[in-house]
Amino acid sequence: MSTPDAPAATDGRALSASDELLAVASGETHIPHTGSLRRRLIVIAAGWILVLLLAGGFALDRALTNLVEDNFDEQLEYMLTAMVASGEIGPDGEVLFYRALGDQRFLEPNSGLYWQISGDGHEPWPSRSLWDRTLDLRADHVDNDVHFYDSDQFGDEPLRVVERTVILPESDTRWTFAVASARDELDAQIARIRSILVWSFAVLGLGLFIMAALQSYLGLRPLARIRMAIQRIRTTGTNRVTDPLPLEVQPLVQELNMLLDHSEKQAEEARMHAGNLAHALKTPLTVLVNAATARDPQLSSLVHRETRTMQRQVEHHLARARAIGRRAAGLSRADVWPSAESVLRAVTRLYENARLDLAGDRSAQVAIERQDLDEILGNLIENAAKYGGGSVFVTVDAEPDSDQCVIWVEDDGMGIPAEERTRIFDRGARLDTGKPGTGLGLAIVRDVAEIYGGDVELEESEDLGGLLVKLSLPRTAKADQLIDS
Repeated sequence: MSTPDAPAATDGRALSASDELLAVASGETHIPHTGSLRRRLIVIAAGWILVLLLAGGFALDRALTNLVEDNFDEQLEYMLTAMVASGEIGPDGEVLFYRALGDQRFLEPNSGLYWQISGDGHEPWPSRSLWDRTLDLRADHVDNDVHFYDSDQFGDEPLRVVERTVILPESDTRWTFAVASARDELDAQIARIRSILVWSFAVLGLGLFIMAALQSYLGLRPLARIRMAIQRIRTTGTNRVTDPLPLEVQPLVQELNMLLDHSEKQAEEARMHAGNLAHALKTPLTVLVNAATARDPQLSSLVHRETRTMQRQVEHHLARARAIGRRAAGLSRADVWPSAESVLRAVTRLYENARLDLAGDRSAQVAIERQDLDEILGNLIENAAKYGGGSVFVTVDAEPDSDQCVIWVEDDGMGIPAEERTRIFDRGARLDTGKPGTGLGLAIVRDVAEIYGGDVELEESEDLGGLLVKLSLPRTAKADQLIDS
């Protein structure tokens, strides 16, 4: 039952965001659909069954009808052949039989089986069964072929007629021999055959339709089980579909479970980032509260310093959140060379005495958003210029045989000891506290790179002697393969 606040979606207008939330809360969201799969399958199956049964029934009817008619015609032709074989010319020039025909029905009046012999200039010689009637034979042929045709010359007694034109010995007259039989028996046989066909095909069609309906119901039943499993996830708090299902829907279940995994990871990441941000902001806020309570004369400088720390922390977590959102929105791509050039120009203006060089593959592309790539390269190159000795060398796609695009950022500074290269990625970790900074640059680089499936490693530069940062990011070729698959 609808509620007074539920949005009406029947007018075809798009729901606003608040209306959609209200509709979700009331359980009355209008989800567009393309019709019922079960009904579609049943209608298609019923249509094909009807077409095939009609075509098959028509073909079988014609075959059986022709078979019965051919058998009937063979009997008539046999009688006609016996007539021709028994016929001869009498002394008066008329045809007579030197032996009697064997079928008794030729002697019974109106028996339904008749014969007649006609010739030019002679009176027709009918069988006794014709009594006072004669057959109107067709005279449109004068050859020796046997001709069959239907005739209704006797009104309520349809006939099947076979005739043949012959010239008997000792006669120049073309005689037409004909045998006619009532079609009652033939039509009755055809009617019985058609009745059997109609009932048989009706039962067959009904059985096939029931089978198609059962097949559609049973075949689509796993989808209902998936719906119930998803409902249990929503109502009971389970986080996976574990019901045994047919092989055909297993890929759908796997994708659904992967989607649930992805959503769970995103929710966990959101909770973790919220906790980390709260923890990161807790200490600066405590310092400010204590300083304000104690009326510390250095309050102004403390506010400036701690607010900058909080701002950097917020920027760090916002960067992670943006990267996760862009990654979830779809596969992205960015050109490395233009991004590195723009970052180098910006760093050059900040550090005018630094010498920055760029080399490598100008066509390299990575599966990452351009804004996130700029932020990663900006942190790495700025750190190299800030903490190095004045020379920074950036190599794009330094390891072309690698599965990922590797970017080297080298400087000629003091480098980082091997035992400190892991700790330096922790938030707030700094080795040189004499220069301004919050210690979040490398943490941001690592977090954003890992979100896109990349990695960051620290080594010693063989050419410049300082720090070598190896940034690995997935190539766009991998993204294209994922799309194709």
